[in-house]
Amino acid sequence: MKPFNGQVLFLDRSDINTDEIIPARYLTEISKEALKPHLLEDLSLEEFDPRADISDKRAVITRSNFGCGSSREHAPWALEVNGIHVVIAQSFARIFRQNMFNCGMLAIELPGTIIDQLFNRFAGRTAEIELDFNNGRLKVKNQEQEEIVPFVISDFDRSLVEAGGWVDFADKHY
Repeated sequence: MKPFNGQVLFLDRSDINTDEIIPARYLTEISKEALKPHLLEDLSLEEFDPRADISDKRAVITRSNFGCGSSREHAPWALEVNGIHVVIAQSFARIFRQNMFNCGMLAIELPGTIIDQLFNRFAGRTAEIELDFNNGRLKVKNQEQEEIVPFVISDFDRSLVEAGGWVDFADKHY
Protein backbone atom coordinates (compact mmCIF):
# COMPACT_ATOMS: atom_id res chain seq x y z
CA MET A 1 0.00 0.00 0.00
CA LYS A 2 1.23 3.49 -0.80
CA PRO A 3 2.09 5.93 2.01
CA PHE A 4 -0.59 8.53 2.75
CA ASN A 5 0.79 10.60 5.63
CA GLY A 6 2.54 13.94 5.33
CA GLN A 7 2.12 17.62 4.58
CA VAL A 8 -1.07 18.91 2.98
CA LEU A 9 -1.40 21.14 -0.08
CA PHE A 10 -4.61 23.21 0.06
CA LEU A 11 -6.03 24.17 -3.35
CA ASP A 12 -8.94 26.53 -2.74
CA ARG A 13 -10.93 26.15 -5.92
CA SER A 14 -13.61 23.92 -7.41
CA ASP A 15 -13.47 22.43 -10.91
CA ILE A 16 -9.71 21.91 -11.12
CA ASN A 17 -9.50 19.98 -14.38
CA THR A 18 -7.09 17.38 -15.67
CA ASP A 19 -5.42 19.91 -18.00
CA GLU A 20 -4.56 21.98 -14.93
CA ILE A 21 -3.34 18.91 -13.03
CA ILE A 22 -1.06 17.91 -15.93
CA PRO A 23 -1.15 20.01 -19.11
CA ALA A 24 -2.02 18.15 -22.31
CA ARG A 25 1.26 19.15 -23.95
CA TYR A 26 3.00 16.55 -21.74
CA LEU A 27 0.78 13.61 -22.67
CA THR A 28 3.34 12.35 -25.17
CA GLU A 29 5.81 11.62 -22.37
CA ILE A 30 6.52 7.91 -22.01
CA SER A 31 7.35 7.78 -18.30
CA LYS A 32 5.63 8.96 -15.16
CA GLU A 33 8.91 10.55 -14.05
CA ALA A 34 8.79 12.90 -17.05
CA LEU A 35 5.47 14.26 -15.74
CA LYS A 36 6.88 15.11 -12.31
CA PRO A 37 8.05 18.71 -12.83
CA HIS A 38 4.83 19.71 -14.60
CA LEU A 39 2.24 18.91 -11.92
CA LEU A 40 -0.20 21.82 -11.56
CA GLU A 41 2.05 24.17 -13.56
CA ASP A 42 -0.94 25.66 -15.43
CA LEU A 43 -3.13 26.01 -12.32
CA SER A 44 -3.89 29.66 -11.74
CA LEU A 45 -4.56 30.33 -8.07
CA GLU A 46 -3.69 33.47 -6.17
CA GLU A 47 -0.48 33.00 -4.16
CA PHE A 48 0.12 29.48 -5.58
CA ASP A 49 3.54 28.65 -6.98
CA PRO A 50 3.72 25.00 -8.09
CA ARG A 51 7.53 24.95 -8.02
CA ALA A 52 7.61 25.97 -4.35
CA ASP A 53 4.26 24.77 -3.00
CA ILE A 54 4.21 21.13 -4.18
CA SER A 55 7.57 20.07 -2.79
CA ASP A 56 7.23 17.69 0.17
CA LYS A 57 3.42 17.58 0.02
CA ARG A 58 1.77 14.17 0.36
CA ALA A 59 -1.93 15.07 0.22
CA VAL A 60 -4.24 17.60 -1.42
CA ILE A 61 -7.36 19.09 0.12
CA THR A 62 -9.51 20.95 -2.37
CA ARG A 63 -13.10 21.85 -3.21
CA SER A 64 -15.64 20.14 -5.52
CA ASN A 65 -15.41 18.41 -8.91
CA PHE A 66 -11.67 17.79 -8.76
CA GLY A 67 -10.29 16.09 -11.86
CA CYS A 68 -12.99 17.16 -14.28
CA GLY A 69 -12.14 17.29 -17.98
CA SER A 70 -10.62 14.46 -19.95
CA SER A 71 -10.43 10.90 -18.70
CA ARG A 72 -6.66 10.50 -18.95
CA GLU A 73 -4.72 8.55 -16.34
CA HIS A 74 -1.87 11.02 -16.59
CA ALA A 75 -3.46 13.28 -13.95
CA PRO A 76 -3.29 10.69 -11.13
CA TRP A 77 0.14 9.59 -12.42
CA ALA A 78 1.46 13.15 -12.08
CA LEU A 79 0.22 13.28 -8.49
CA GLU A 80 1.65 9.83 -7.75
CA VAL A 81 5.13 10.54 -9.12
CA ASN A 82 5.22 13.63 -6.88
CA GLY A 83 4.42 11.52 -3.81
CA ILE A 84 0.82 12.73 -3.48
CA HIS A 85 -1.28 9.62 -2.93
CA VAL A 86 -4.43 11.09 -1.43
CA VAL A 87 -6.78 13.84 -2.60
CA ILE A 88 -9.62 14.98 -0.35
CA ALA A 89 -12.49 16.91 -1.92
CA GLN A 90 -16.21 17.46 -1.73
CA SER A 91 -16.55 15.59 -5.04
CA PHE A 92 -14.54 14.22 -7.94
CA ALA A 93 -15.11 13.73 -11.62
CA ARG A 94 -16.18 10.08 -11.85
CA ILE A 95 -13.41 8.82 -14.14
CA PHE A 96 -10.65 10.73 -12.32
CA ARG A 97 -11.87 9.29 -9.02
CA GLN A 98 -11.74 5.74 -10.34
CA ASN A 99 -8.34 6.32 -11.94
CA MET A 100 -7.04 7.31 -8.50
CA PHE A 101 -8.21 4.02 -6.99
CA ASN A 102 -6.97 2.09 -10.03
CA CYS A 103 -3.50 3.51 -9.26
CA GLY A 104 -3.77 2.43 -5.60
CA MET A 105 -4.36 6.00 -4.44
CA LEU A 106 -7.16 7.53 -2.38
CA ALA A 107 -9.86 9.94 -3.54
CA ILE A 108 -11.77 10.75 -0.35
CA GLU A 109 -15.06 12.59 -0.59
CA LEU A 110 -16.17 14.66 2.39
CA PRO A 111 -19.16 16.97 2.89
CA GLY A 112 -18.64 20.60 1.92
CA THR A 113 -19.06 21.70 5.55
CA ILE A 114 -16.12 19.52 6.60
CA ILE A 115 -13.99 20.75 3.66
CA ASP A 116 -14.83 24.35 4.68
CA GLN A 117 -13.87 23.61 8.26
CA LEU A 118 -10.51 22.11 7.21
CA PHE A 119 -9.77 25.15 5.04
CA ASN A 120 -10.75 27.56 7.83
CA ARG A 121 -8.63 25.81 10.44
CA PHE A 122 -5.55 24.73 8.47
CA ALA A 123 -5.15 26.43 5.06
CA GLY A 124 -2.32 28.93 4.89
CA ARG A 125 -0.39 27.16 7.66
CA THR A 126 1.79 24.09 7.65
CA ALA A 127 -0.57 21.17 8.18
CA GLU A 128 -0.15 17.42 8.06
CA ILE A 129 -2.42 14.49 7.48
CA GLU A 130 -2.32 11.15 9.29
CA LEU A 131 -4.52 8.55 7.69
CA ASP A 132 -5.90 5.55 9.57
CA PHE A 133 -6.92 3.56 6.50
CA ASN A 134 -8.14 0.46 8.37
CA ASN A 135 -10.48 2.44 10.61
CA GLY A 136 -11.60 5.02 8.03
CA ARG A 137 -10.31 8.09 9.82
CA LEU A 138 -8.02 10.90 8.87
CA LYS A 139 -6.42 13.44 11.13
CA VAL A 140 -5.43 16.89 9.90
CA LYS A 141 -3.20 18.73 12.32
CA ASN A 142 -0.73 21.51 12.87
CA GLN A 143 1.15 22.55 16.01
CA GLU A 144 -1.91 24.20 17.56
CA GLN A 145 -4.87 21.98 16.68
CA GLU A 146 -6.14 18.83 15.05
CA GLU A 147 -9.31 17.58 13.41
CA ILE A 148 -10.26 13.90 13.16
CA VAL A 149 -12.65 13.12 10.31
CA PRO A 150 -14.23 9.78 9.39
CA PHE A 151 -14.32 8.74 5.73
CA VAL A 152 -15.89 5.91 3.76
CA ILE A 153 -14.79 4.17 0.59
CA SER A 154 -16.34 1.13 -1.04
CA ASP A 155 -15.03 -2.35 -0.30
CA PHE A 156 -13.83 -2.73 -3.88
CA ASP A 157 -11.96 0.59 -3.86
CA ARG A 158 -10.47 -0.43 -0.49
CA SER A 159 -9.25 -3.66 -2.12
CA LEU A 160 -7.64 -1.71 -4.97
CA VAL A 161 -5.78 0.55 -2.53
CA GLU A 162 -4.66 -2.39 -0.38
CA ALA A 163 -3.35 -4.20 -3.47
CA GLY A 164 -1.48 -1.13 -4.73
CA GLY A 165 -3.80 -0.56 -7.70
CA TRP A 166 -5.78 -2.37 -10.37
CA VAL A 167 -2.88 -4.24 -12.01
CA ASP A 168 -1.67 -5.73 -8.72
CA PHE A 169 -5.26 -6.49 -7.71
CA ALA A 170 -5.89 -8.31 -11.00
CA ASP A 171 -2.63 -10.27 -10.66
CA LYS A 172 -3.79 -11.56 -7.27
CA HIS A 173 -7.39 -12.33 -8.20
CA TYR A 174 -7.53 -13.36 -11.87
